[in-house]
Amino acid sequence: MDRPADGSGWYEGDGADPAWTAPESIRLDYLAPPADLQPYITTFYLFRCDEPLIRDVQPAAVGQLQIYLRGSGRMLYPHGRTDRSFPETIQGPTTIAAPFEVDGPFHAFGAALSALGWAALTGIPADRATDRLFDMGTVLGVAARELGRECRARYDADPGMDGTDFVGLAAEFLRPRLRPVPAGHAELMRRIPLWLGTGFNPSPQALYDMVDYSPRQVQRLVARYYGSSPSHLVRAYRATRVVALLSQPGVTDDQVAALTNEFYDQSHMIREIRAFAGRTPARLLAEDDSILRQLLDVRNFREIKPNVAPMPPLETEGDGA
Repeated sequence: MDRPADGSGWYEGDGADPAWTAPESIRLDYLAPPADLQPYITTFYLFRCDEPLIRDVQPAAVGQLQIYLRGSGRMLYPHGRTDRSFPETIQGPTTIAAPFEVDGPFHAFGAALSALGWAALTGIPADRATDRLFDMGTVLGVAARELGRECRARYDADPGMDGTDFVGLAAEFLRPRLRPVPAGHAELMRRIPLWLGTGFNPSPQALYDMVDYSPRQVQRLVARYYGSSPSHLVRAYRATRVVALLSQPGVTDDQVAALTNEFYDQSHMIREIRAFAGRTPARLLAEDDSILRQLLDVRNFREIKPNVAPMPPLETEGDGA
């Protein structure tokens, strides 16, 4: 399907039918990082799909490392720009939902980076890397290409592997390449998930009150390490966490009403979720096991710590709110 140069007519809900890949053809396994890498790596993962063309959308997300084991792809970023993948790819933080296409079969091993991991590993200011793909070999040297070749060789020998071998190889590659980050900056990055976890709409002022920097300094550092502003982080995390909660089995009418109340009105909620998750709530809730639903699983906010903003408490009328 051809996409207009300005990026319009692509997202679900505006008249387009992007023919997302059937969820039953996809397997996405999460792999825990070693304890010493957990401040830097949110999770490793192994993605597999054998379709000849894979299409879906990635929600606003942290930066990633990706080793393509099979296939090659492209991210269809806002404003009509398309970035093509590399055999070893670094993906900058995504500030808004972005569709992707891969000529399959598509098998990939990857690592989701925390803000600290992005800074310590790449050294690239996040606000200069948002919504971009980079050649990992150019950024991290020829050893990144060697890592990719070794992973593909092992995968060719055992395509049914569970990915634990890749975790060990990646850990050996990453440890000596992690550079120190100023202690004050690292402390700010530790506090930001705590701040985001206090509610669905925490105020930037609450963050300013938690740290020893001026508001202007905080804004500059958040842009440097997260690629956006504090208010943009609030919007992105609110939208993705609300999707995760709405997707839970047994969600009640009171809970839906409480989540809707986190926005100006229902139409505002739909616009925000569509912007940061790439589908409307109705479409998301109709898909039992899409790639997007797996990426926005509520367990990712409750169980991956300390890098992901935790799920805040949800108050309903029955709770005395």
